[in-house]
Amino acid sequence: MPRRLRPLSAQDLERLPAACTDCAFWETVAPLERRCGSVCDRELTREWFAAVTGEWGECGRVAYEDDEILGFIKYAPSRFLPQAATFRAAPLDGQVPLIACLHIEPNARHHGLGSVLLRAALRDLSLRGERRVEAFAAAHKPAILEESPMLGIDFLLRNGFSVSRPDPDYPLLKLDLRSLAMLSENLEAVLDSLRFPLRVPKRVPASWTDGRRS
Repeated sequence: MPRRLRPLSAQDLERLPAACTDCAFWETVAPLERRCGSVCDRELTREWFAAVTGEWGECGRVAYEDDEILGFIKYAPSRFLPQAATFRAAPLDGQVPLIACLHIEPNARHHGLGSVLLRAALRDLSLRGERRVEAFAAAHKPAILEESPMLGIDFLLRNGFSVSRPDPDYPLLKLDLRSLAMLSENLEAVLDSLRFPLRVPKRVPASWTDGRRS
């Protein structure tokens, strides 16, 4: 079956990687350790998803094959992502969309899938009339990539972002969506041409300590 892209759905939340399905990092108000899973709260993440999709609209994209998720990206205006306000380089305008999460399954990494998902998100935002998008970058490579809620700065710079608010650890980057020429790009054809294993092995759930809602 060809690989496809679709909007992130409530049903997809139950099938995300174990480290992501209940992670409430961006949805939490209190300052947290900058690590995925520093707070896990299933109820909060489901309430958050319902509130954002109901008020603002679709807030993510999923890449899949044979209904097995290969990777996903999540985004929303930073006013819906209260953890963003705890960063030194916090966004100044809560209406501007912020790329919150981008996760690729291990067997699908290093083949361009992250760029495809990012471009799918940017195209969605552009078609909805958004003029700008922001993202926090990890200025230093984390010891364990899967534990970083932020995207790598080199990845963002390669994809056209520039620094908006400098910070030695987590600068805020921006991208002007009006400058993009990707609306006619066939992203699913690009996705299907990526050379990684045809099937990603089904994930084995990991153990996570449930956090408390702030």
